[in-house]
Amino acid sequence: MPLLKGVLYLEDSPGLWNSLLNLQARVRDYVAVLGLELMLDEAEGYAFLRSKPEQEDESAAGNLPRLVARRQLSFPVSLLLALLRKKLAEFDAGGGETRLILSRDEVVELVRVFLPAGSNETKLIDQVDGHLNRIVDLGFVRRLRGQERMFEVRRILKAFVDAQWLAEFDQRLAAYQSQLGQSDEAADG
Repeated sequence: MPLLKGVLYLEDSPGLWNSLLNLQARVRDYVAVLGLELMLDEAEGYAFLRSKPEQEDESAAGNLPRLVARRQLSFPVSLLLALLRKKLAEFDAGGGETRLILSRDEVVELVRVFLPAGSNETKLIDQVDGHLNRIVDLGFVRRLRGQERMFEVRRILKAFVDAQWLAEFDQRLAAYQSQLGQSDEAADG
């Protein structure tokens, strides 16, 4: 089952996509036995599996092992995901095109706002390249064929970076800012 390997996109596998739509109820039942749930967005054209939310009654869950790995994201990768999600929301509000395409330079400009003035330009670009590579590996953006510095923001980002995720990120960001403020006060004092 390709879904066990990762995200299934309509545009990449139309035949598999149609099979999934036709067998959706059976697939849901099958993966439920494994402690997974099918997340399918017909409008956006993607489907993936995720672990069922933690059950309050652990005996009901049967203490199944986690089949879908959780990945800890670094602060810069989380920041970049939040910025790309915001950009995708702005893009969708504008109507028109269906694919959000950004150049690496545009992504660097998104991040630059959050860095101290006078940051080393070469170092910044190298860091953004590293973070973009991680996000490509996670499947939230993809490089355009033949254009290494152009990226398409995949719509699956909306499923992972939702309002709750952004709210939690804002809380972490506020805690980070207060820690910086405390360390600045300690340095001044």
